[in-house]
Amino acid sequence: MTKRNQHVVPHPDGWAVRGAGSERASSVHSTQQEAISRGREVSGNQGTELLIHGQNGRIRERDSHGKDRFPPKG
Repeated sequence: MTKRNQHVVPHPDGWAVRGAGSERASSVHSTQQEAISRGREVSGNQGTELLIHGQNGRIRERDSHGKDRFPPKG
């Protein structure tokens, strides 16, 4: 399985989790929070980034689960 960033996007049946570049959703949920939870689980397992889109389709939040090449000092 290839590692792809996961996107939480609006869907006609609610909210979907979709891998970057995929036409089809990997899962569909009735609420955005359910989709975010599933997306975090998938991106955490893959070590990829989760991009959460708003109702208008624009990215409103990001959550990275991969190795940070430039971690904060402290």
